[in-house]
Order: sequence, then C-alpha cells, then structure tokens
Amino acid sequence: MKKGLFSRGLFFTMMLVFVLVLAACSEKEAATPAPASNTEEGKTEEKPANEEGVYSIEDFNNVKTNEGTAIEGGSITFGLVSDTAFEGTLNYNFYSGNPDVQVLQWFDEGLLTWDKDYVYTNDGAATYETSEDGKTFTLTIRDNVNWHDGKPVTAEDLQFAYEVIGSKGYDGPRYDSNFTSVVGMDEYHAGKAKTISGIKVLGDKQISITYKESTPSLLTGGVWTYPLAKHIFGDMDVAKMSSSKEVREKPIGFGPFKVDVITPGESVTYVKNEDYWRGAPKLDKVTLKVINPTTVVQELKSGGVDLVDAFPTDQYKDNANLSNVEFLGAIDRAYTYIGFKLGTWDEENGKVVSNAEAKMGDKNLRKAMWMAVDNDQVGKRFYNGLRWNATTLIPPSHPEFHDSSNPGVAYDPEAAKALLDEAGYKLDGEFRTNPDGTPLEINFVSMTGGDTAEPLARYYVQSWAAIGLKVNLEMVEFNSFYDRVGNTGKDDPKIDVYQAAWGVGIDVDPSGLYGRDALYNFSRFSSEENDKLLAQGISAEAFDVDKRKEIYNQWQQYMVDEVPVFPTLYRAVVAPVNKRVMNYAIGDGTGVYLSDLQVNADKAVVAE
Repeated sequence: MKKGLFSRGLFFTMMLVFVLVLAACSEKEAATPAPASNTEEGKTEEKPANEEGVYSIEDFNNVKTNEGTAIEGGSITFGLVSDTAFEGTLNYNFYSGNPDVQVLQWFDEGLLTWDKDYVYTNDGAATYETSEDGKTFTLTIRDNVNWHDGKPVTAEDLQFAYEVIGSKGYDGPRYDSNFTSVVGMDEYHAGKAKTISGIKVLGDKQISITYKESTPSLLTGGVWTYPLAKHIFGDMDVAKMSSSKEVREKPIGFGPFKVDVITPGESVTYVKNEDYWRGAPKLDKVTLKVINPTTVVQELKSGGVDLVDAFPTDQYKDNANLSNVEFLGAIDRAYTYIGFKLGTWDEENGKVVSNAEAKMGDKNLRKAMWMAVDNDQVGKRFYNGLRWNATTLIPPSHPEFHDSSNPGVAYDPEAAKALLDEAGYKLDGEFRTNPDGTPLEINFVSMTGGDTAEPLARYYVQSWAAIGLKVNLEMVEFNSFYDRVGNTGKDDPKIDVYQAAWGVGIDVDPSGLYGRDALYNFSRFSSEENDKLLAQGISAEAFDVDKRKEIYNQWQQYMVDEVPVFPTLYRAVVAPVNKRVMNYAIGDGTGVYLSDLQVNADKAVVAE
C-alpha cells in the first residue's frame, strides 16, 4: 500500500525498533556481555523458521489474501503500537515523528505517488512532466482533487507550502536541501525577494518548479508535493501555524478519510471522504487508537484492532500462529543507530557547527564502541532474524545502492580494547581515562518503549563497560528524547551518545540525516569530504546509476571510517491483519490504496 510517507526520512519511536527482551542482561555483568534468548523451544510456528529458529523476511507476503465476499460499508480499527501519545502535529508540512504520520496517512497525502523502485508515477493526485534539461518540474493537479471542506486543491496551495517552509518564521523540520535547491529560494529565505522566482503558478491546477541543478533525486522523492491549504492558513502568522488548532485539533487534507473526532495523543475517528479523487472509500469509518506494545497481542486476539502499523517482532515467534490474523512482512525503510554528539546546531544560519574538541570527537573511541556490541546476535536471538545486523547507513530497502559487500565494523571486543589502548585511553581501575588522564564518563540517552527498551539499552552499557568505558544511561520518553537530542535545534549539552531510529525516505540521498544543513543531523557531524560525496550523489553525473552507486559506496565506507554514528539493526515490518480485512498491503508500489480497504464481516474475527 502506498502510504502517505513523504519522500525524506523521519524518526521513529525506539519502541518500534527496540522491543526485544534482554532478560538475562543484568546477569551478565562480567566482561563481554552477550544477549540471551527468551524464546521457547518446540513451539509450532505458522511460518517456517530457518536455521536456529531464525526467520527470513523472504518468507512473508506483503499483500493480504482476500477471503470471502466484501460487505457494503463497514469499519475497522487500526492500532498504532506505541507506549507514548502521538504528538499531534497533523500536517505534512510541520510534523516530524513517525507516530504522527501514522495518523496523517488516513486523511492526507502527497500529490505524486511512486512505484516499487521509488520513482514518481503519474497515477497520483497530480501528474508531472520534466523539461529537457531536467531542471523544471511541471505538476498538473487533477480537477477532482479537493480539500475536505470542498475547496479545490490548487497550484497556489503548493506554492504556499514552499513559501511557508522557506519563511524565516517556519518552525518545522522541512527546510533543507530539498528547498534550498529551488531557484530563488535562497533569496526568498533571506528576505531579499518577496516571491520564489523558481516557482510559477501556470493556472489554477498547474505549477512549475525549477531547480538550480537537475539531479536524479528529483525523480525519486526530491520534489516536495504536499500543498498547504492557503484559504485556511493564508492569513496566519507562520510561526503560529504548527501549534494552531487547524493543525492540532481540526486538521484538513484531501485523502480518503476525513478527521471526525480527535482525542489528543490517544485516538482519532475518521469518516469516509465521499469526494475523494480516487472515488469514495469502501469503508464508512476508521478508528485509530494507540495501543501499548504489551497489550497488542490481546487486542489482536479479541478483535479490538483489525491491524496495526508494526507488530513487535520479539513477540512474533510466540504468536505466529494466531488463528484470526494473517501476518504480512516487508523490509522496512528504516534502521536504528547509535549517534555521537559532535557539535551543535546554528539556528541563525541553519547549519551544523561541528566541534573537534567534543567529548566523543575521537573516532577511535567511537569505533571501539561499535566493535564492542554484538548486533548480529541481538538480531538473531531476540528478533528471530526479523531484525539483523546493520553494516552501512544505506539500508537494504534500497538494494540498488546498499553496499552489501561492505561488512561495516565487526564485533570484536578484544580489538576494541586494543584500539583504545593505542589511542591513549588507559585503564585506571575498572574504567579508562581520557588520553590526557582526566576521568572519562559518557552520558548515553535512549528512549523508553515497552518493557524491553531499557534492558536493551543496558546491554549496550554493559558491552561498553566490558571494554573499560564508564557510560551513564538515561531513559527518556519519545517526544522529550528528540527534543533533547536536537529536534528543535537546541542540543542538550549533557548528551554524549544517543540511540535513535531513522526512517529513510524513498529517495536514497542521505542528506536528510547527514547533510550540513539538515536539522535531523543530530550528531552534528560535518566535513568537506562528506559535503563532497553527498553533493556528488545528486549531481548530474549521478544520473548514471553505476556512477551513483560508486559514489554512495564511497560515502558508506567513509561513514564506516569516520563513525559519526553507527547503524545497529536493519529491520522488517511485520504487520498482522484480521482475516475479515480485504484489499490491504504494506510496502511500496503495490497499487493498493487505503480507499480500497474492505471487510467481509461486521465484526473482527476473534482468535480461537
């Protein structure tokens, strides 16, 4: 199903990622702790397990099998699996976290859709054409695309979105290279021009956007296609938009369902949008509710929810044979990582300011911390193969550019100790000192998320202790975590290391998390070499796929060498769907849309 995820990345709750149980961690305080399994032996599984009970995402389908005959109308309940409330920034132009996009996808969408290879298609709410030089995109919005209040979605609405995001008063996370690459945006952002010269409204439904350079990214997610309703926001102070009731309480879109009732942070009720441009949805009503990962199995068994955004994979083995659901699976466009704070964010100039003297500034220290953790065993033992060791910062969801030949950094705690010795981090009792002999204490922040997030974070702390590093752990709730890491541009100076998750966009360009001008570059790493490689990846020469692959292979190795962050786990999405649900799929390019959803019975099937 082509969900409403925009083209660039977004960050995830750790709960979605770190849901494994490390029950034995606290017992392994000796050197080189290793994760222990909590799996039961001899349990009959629905899906065939591979070697040592390890599953493969290849064993899953991503399209639901239809059973029976669809009824007229009906409703479903969608579970957003989270231990925290969704923030409620319900507009694509302002939101930042994955929980909010799970709410957004039901009532709003971008103007363009894409295929399984992440290339824009012409079967969305708008069609597009490119100029011969590849610099100008002309979008034509379909005549029947209307906002939920009946007003037409216009070219001016898309132009308005660019103007708001390019405004100095804008407080969201979108303003990055996707926008600065538009002709005239720099001048508009600096207040030197009243309009963006590269954007021209050609008619009520037609707009052209001209970029400084033609890049391959423009065809795979590099064009911002989320309009902002000018008739609603046009007279509003830009700085107040993201907190307005039009975003928080009465959001509007042009998607298949309309928001009816919002219980902030907890639930949303949607009703069908009879005027939806693809045709009226088959379902009458959808209810989204937040459910804790500890209760997701019971909710599924009882029919309390029909489907969820992502099932905790540590619970899959014991529940793979649930009689009333079908499990779908797909490689996720996301990974988890450990980040090192290497600088700050310059709010005035909108760019990273790296600090070579930062506590984590020595890459030998960072590399040793990567070598100390055994993510291969974490993935196999606790995720049953549905999370697996991550090697580079381009995940296998983009197989054309993921360098599968790059092994990353191998687990080797003895080599980690040797590296620290050589770098001057000498042991003084149980822990090491800085090379200058001063005490070294590292402050590590991770986010809460189910019963297992903290045990997992403690596993990392123990692994680092095993090589002589004193690391202090603090667990923080999702929204507070990202605020402190730097989501608002204000980096908490007390944080040295953090554990986060990143959902990559359909565009392989990693600038959204690692660019010098990216707010989401939470490590605040920058270098001329990084700038060069990122720029080459979206240059004219990168239209040659082999050349682009070569560039990104170089970038992946460069980041392995520099270790501003290190990836921990790639992941699969596993999504159980009640057997009464019809016409549903996960993943990209399936050609199945939320408006197609149907059910074959009034009530959800209950587990036997």
